[in-house]
Amino acid sequence: MHSKIHYDFIKNRNLFFIGSILITLVGLVMLVIATISPSVDFLHYGVDFKAGTTIDLTIGKTVDKAEVEKLFQDAGHSPSVLTIGGNNDRVSARFDETLNDDSVKQVTGAFTQAYGSGVSAEISAVSPDMATEMGRKAIMAVAIASLCICLYVTIRFEWRFAVSAIITILYDAFFVLSIFSIFRFEVDLPFVAAVLTTIGYSINDKIVILDRIRENMRFAKIKTEEDLADVVNHSIWQTMGRSINTVITVLFAAVSLFIFGSEAIKLFALAKIFGLVSGVYSSICLATPLWYLLRKRKIHAPQKPVLTTNP
Repeated sequence: MHSKIHYDFIKNRNLFFIGSILITLVGLVMLVIATISPSVDFLHYGVDFKAGTTIDLTIGKTVDKAEVEKLFQDAGHSPSVLTIGGNNDRVSARFDETLNDDSVKQVTGAFTQAYGSGVSAEISAVSPDMATEMGRKAIMAVAIASLCICLYVTIRFEWRFAVSAIITILYDAFFVLSIFSIFRFEVDLPFVAAVLTTIGYSINDKIVILDRIRENMRFAKIKTEEDLADVVNHSIWQTMGRSINTVITVLFAAVSLFIFGSEAIKLFALAKIFGLVSGVYSSICLATPLWYLLRKRKIHAPQKPVLTTNP
């Protein structure tokens, strides 16, 4: 091995396992609480998965929240959730009911009259049947994508590589779900797209590292657990530059979208940020140690006796 080991990931694997288990447990606790209490949702569903109407208004000038609330009241429709974003010049309002065209015109007309013709609006309305259908299709999309990735990894690598990769990509997806559940961020269709791209990015990063381990194993003489740990650590550091450079490049784009993008894509960018960080972390700190734990059993496995026949 030619790369220098700066940090022993295998030796410190229990720290990563404990931290990841704690995050997973918090997410599971939120799920249990939501299951027990009908008044609490595991996720804060957006209008895509919960019937209603969302109106995003770009005002073009600084607005006051109290004044905005009064405009909605005067229009006869008060939102259940009201957010002032951007430089206090963007208004996002969510209504639990599906507003008809006349109601939407009343709301947008009130803002146009108050702030001028420069006001622009984006309307998103979802009926109860459509919300149920989109929720079902979103679950199917995530399930099919995960199944296809699992099949690919199983065929492409040995079963130990497949198991460690599958467990950790599921962890990545659940990590993003847990963060959004804990902080009550809104979950909509862009969030599902972010989870799917997180799964794709994560498996790509894991395959790069696991494939390097496989290549190094072809030329390594593994006699002890220390020999195996040395191969894994060197493989991680040989691909570290690629992993860091890739995640920084994509993170730069995701952070730019979050800072400078419209309100409609901010949560998509935020989910991408969490997913990218989790993907590179799980690839380096979880997938490879998991494979090490599975593979080291083979070192201590009793060898099958070789049968010989006397002439």
